[in-house]
Amino acid sequence: MSKNKYTLEFNMKGTPASLLWMYIATPNGLNQWFADEVEQKGKQFIFFWDNYPTEALQMSLRSGERIKFRWIDDDDKSYFEFKITVSEMTGSTLLTVTDFAEPDEEEGSKALWIKQVKTLKRKLGC
Repeated sequence: MSKNKYTLEFNMKGTPASLLWMYIATPNGLNQWFADEVEQKGKQFIFFWDNYPTEALQMSLRSGERIKFRWIDDDDKSYFEFKITVSEMTGSTLLTVTDFAEPDEEEGSKALWIKQVKTLKRKLGC
């Protein structure tokens, strides 16, 4: 079964893009909301949940704007990406999350992202 690509957009209000970047692209930031612990070895990131490691490879990076990862144990072309944009009209910072999920797991996957980004928003005070 092939995975469906989906995108979620979150308004991070007036959060400075540089601060948000620290939370989505660095091990110290990611372990504040995304995983229990995060280690980085070059382009390899190791995410720990309940002491269980899951490895991802950083596929691309445009500093301050977007970062894309692929789970090492996935044998398909799926990835997850964080992208920051700032609205010129409102000044709001937007975080866009792109991910893939099996059709029967998509709603649960979206709900997990919503929960995780809610934690991130609390950390950022927005």
